Amino acid sequence: MVTLLQDRGSSERAGGDLTEVQVAGRTLRLSPVFDTYWRFAAARQAVYEARLEGRPSPWTRDPILSQHRFTNCYRAADRVSQVLIGDVIYRGPQQWEEIFFRTLLFKIFNKASTWALLTEALGEVRWDTYDYRAYDEVLSVAFSRGERLYSAAYIVPPPQLGEERKHRNHLRLLEMMMSSGAPERVLTATTMREAYEVLLAYPALGPFLAYQYLVDLNYAAQMTFSEMDFVVPGPGARDGIRKCFGREAAGIEAEVIRYMAETQGDQFARLGLAFGGLKGRPLQLIDCQNLFCEVDKYARVAHPEIAGISGRSRIKQAYRRDSAPLTAWFPPKWGLNS
Repeated sequence: MVTLLQDRGSSERAGGDLTEVQVAGRTLRLSPVFDTYWRFAAARQAVYEARLEGRPSPWTRDPILSQHRFTNCYRAADRVSQVLIGDVIYRGPQQWEEIFFRTLLFKIFNKASTWALLTEALGEVRWDTYDYRAYDEVLSVAFSRGERLYSAAYIVPPPQLGEERKHRNHLRLLEMMMSSGAPERVLTATTMREAYEVLLAYPALGPFLAYQYLVDLNYAAQMTFSEMDFVVPGPGARDGIRKCFGREAAGIEAEVIRYMAETQGDQFARLGLAFGGLKGRPLQLIDCQNLFCEVDKYARVAHPEIAGISGRSRIKQAYRRDSAPLTAWFPPKWGLNS
């Protein structure tokens, strides 16, 4: 069982005092939230591993971690990502154009129940048999019943493409992407940044969503980018970075995330924390980015005196136990499924 993560702001450091670091030519002074980041990562991963092994609760003595909802340290291990990887990307036709279509259709809504609506009503979801009217009918009927089509995980703004409802505009956006060669241009991009810029050029796909969608597409076998290639900090990550490093980190958030990924072994060792990664896979840039979002939330309670950017002071989502068994199946190219 994981014990309390930290002592709510003590300046004592288990492996010696670390008060500042050098990132991108700047000296950044560390707040207590910096060490909390690593303690949180170790404790949250330990909870995930305990649940995966079927151990009985409680899995932690940390009251914040036990009472509030936090995503996993590894993005690919979260339930929605597991559905995407196992039920969307690697199930169905494996032609790249079809994978691109299924992945973006799923991620626009980012909700397993919406995907189930479509597959139950339409059968196999395919671009080569796509019919706007059929897809719209399924989604419109669900919407009229009061069903929520979109996840609340992050804001997905609607493109303005001439339709009255959000989901209809998103279907038009997906049609636009497919018809204008986005799948091929993403696949043939020579760098992850170049692929990201292909997605970024489409309506309503700002930097955060374009990057998130690219990470999802990169789970497929056809894409070969490393998750250490490129990162785009989201709003939540910027908040967490501010709490760890202060105002001096403004403008170099991507470099800060890379610093965290590249020094993780030293940081866990300095604090005497056990962290074996995801079956030995270290935290990648996308995981360190996400952890900043989660630590931002955690610090609202653990370090209320340390301000971020948004000014939020509460953790909105309470922990609710999900009785569905956890799955742990990852892109085969990672070599983790043995």
